[in-house]
Amino acid sequence: MSLGMVIALMRNGIFEILVLSAPVLLAALVVGLVVAIFQATTSIQEQTLTFVPKIMTILAMLALLGGWMFSSLTDYTIALFNMIPQMVN
Repeated sequence: MSLGMVIALMRNGIFEILVLSAPVLLAALVVGLVVAIFQATTSIQEQTLTFVPKIMTILAMLALLGGWMFSSLTDYTIALFNMIPQMVN
């Protein structure tokens, strides 16, 4: 197994993590920003006001994108298992 193959495996793994986590994190970021603006304009500083909408958004995104995330991770895992014979040489 060459150094180039190791670097490619690491790069592909990191890219897969970023692609799978980005939609959920971006949705939570947007909801957090909206709630923070709402809290700043109304002077309401309740902690559950930031926590509950973010959790609901994350759960909704996982429910909507869970199938795509699972199939993408499955394809990546199958590609890794198919590369095992190449790694031995």
